[in-house]
Amino acid sequence: MINIVILAAGMGKRMRSDLPKVLHNIAGKPLVNHVLDTARGLSPATLCVIYGHGGEQVPTKLAASDVQFAKQEPQLGTGHAVQQALPFLNETLPTLILAGDVPLTKLSSLQALVAAAGSDKLGILTVDLTDPTGYGRIVREDGKISKIVEHKDATSAQHAIREVNTGIMIMPTTKLKQWLATLSNNNAQGEYYLTDVIAKAVADGVELVSAQPDAEWETMGVNSKTQLAELERLYQRNQADLLLENGVTLLDPQRIDIRGTLQCGRDVSIDVGCIFEGNVTVEDGVQIGAYCVIKDAHLAKNSNIKPFCHIDGSTVGAGSQIGPYARLRPGAELAADVHIGNFVEVKKSQIGAHSKANHLAYIGDATIGERVNIGAGTITCNYDGVNKFRTIIEDDAFIGSDSQLIAPVTVGKGATLGAGTSLSKDAPAGQLTVSRARQVSIAGWVRPVKKTN
Repeated sequence: MINIVILAAGMGKRMRSDLPKVLHNIAGKPLVNHVLDTARGLSPATLCVIYGHGGEQVPTKLAASDVQFAKQEPQLGTGHAVQQALPFLNETLPTLILAGDVPLTKLSSLQALVAAAGSDKLGILTVDLTDPTGYGRIVREDGKISKIVEHKDATSAQHAIREVNTGIMIMPTTKLKQWLATLSNNNAQGEYYLTDVIAKAVADGVELVSAQPDAEWETMGVNSKTQLAELERLYQRNQADLLLENGVTLLDPQRIDIRGTLQCGRDVSIDVGCIFEGNVTVEDGVQIGAYCVIKDAHLAKNSNIKPFCHIDGSTVGAGSQIGPYARLRPGAELAADVHIGNFVEVKKSQIGAHSKANHLAYIGDATIGERVNIGAGTITCNYDGVNKFRTIIEDDAFIGSDSQLIAPVTVGKGATLGAGTSLSKDAPAGQLTVSRARQVSIAGWVRPVKKTN
């Protein structure tokens, strides 16, 4: 068991935004939420977020029963920030300190650091960088860490050191309290550096240990929109690689965005430019065309989602064909072998097996049976300006093109609606129902001619 403190109080001047830096998104989720989710994997006894810049935006956005919030005002450095968390920490447990703007650290790397430090050592997550500019250098003597020197305070010789501090550390909480109480701001920035506790640990005879992540990108932070974009692509490429390793075919791994959880079966193919949000499950043999946006959806086996479809909060049955340019809104539940064609919108409706709406239709608040054909231009008129009403179309019905079904209304089993019908009463089963003006041709009629001056 450990305490975890997440530093999230920084202004982020280079972001050029009124939004606190840690609330900018990667993969549709705030940076600090990525850190929180990883931290929860360690089952901490205490989880405390330090906030400051941006007022109450951070605690408001992150409000959760397992998170404590401590405000740092003014912001006087990382050491001063951790001091604000002290009232929340269990002194009998070590404290792990994370950065709210370093979102891609893997749980396994943190577990390795926690294991190395145990309950009585000071552990530092370090990484070797080709270009360590801007990072605090790890200074070692006889192979052991003796101190960390910030870049602005480092000598020329220390600038040559490639091993750097990631800002992620763990240490005994009783010692941490003692060390923080004696910090000085006598440095180039006039701030209280958390890294100064390293020298104090050495002076107190506390052993310093380190762990390194599997990849450099795990330790990359965000200080600008450019870095935010770089980490977004890193995250997405990592997600793409996982899909490829699990057998998913990606037409271009560089052009996919996963902003949530995507679970895929065998022999799934995803074309370019697709976006997946929330929780999406894709079963075996599903084909997804280019530039689809799919959110909180379940796509059953062998369904075919053609290009430019939007699917949100919906279920697509096995072997169904959707699109191109179709929209399934929340509550759309499609059974097996349903065809939803171009420019068809379905909302809060159940559609039975083998039914079709191939083009230019709106189906809202409807229950549609099996083997129903919905003609082009058909709409369910489900809203009277105040209340929503339901349309029921039973099995084997045929709805002619350009029909309006004014709910609440029922079309009986095997019924046929003639093209252009405005249905305001139930259509009997097995019968043809037609509602349209009588066609009239006027002999001798002359089309008006445009007048000239």
